[in-house]
Amino acid sequence: MKPDLHPVYPPARITCACGNTIETRSTRGSFHVEICSACHPFFTGKYKLVDTEGRVERFRKKYEAKPGAPAPAAPGSKKAPKAKA
Repeated sequence: MKPDLHPVYPPARITCACGNTIETRSTRGSFHVEICSACHPFFTGKYKLVDTEGRVERFRKKYEAKPGAPAPAAPGSKKAPKAKA
């Protein structure tokens, strides 16, 4: 085999935002993650809103009721039709 072919693979610590730490080995070194298997809804079975890129806020801002805009009519109410000019 060729010498110096493989990268250095030192021990690394992965730290989650929930406080969980995982000891492993990595060429990247130690780093932080936002979600891990200890707090991910798929593995825990608990609902948790995961919004790292602000998608929910952008959706709510886009579709929220505009101030001063007329409220939608109730399903049973009748409005007089506008006369054609």
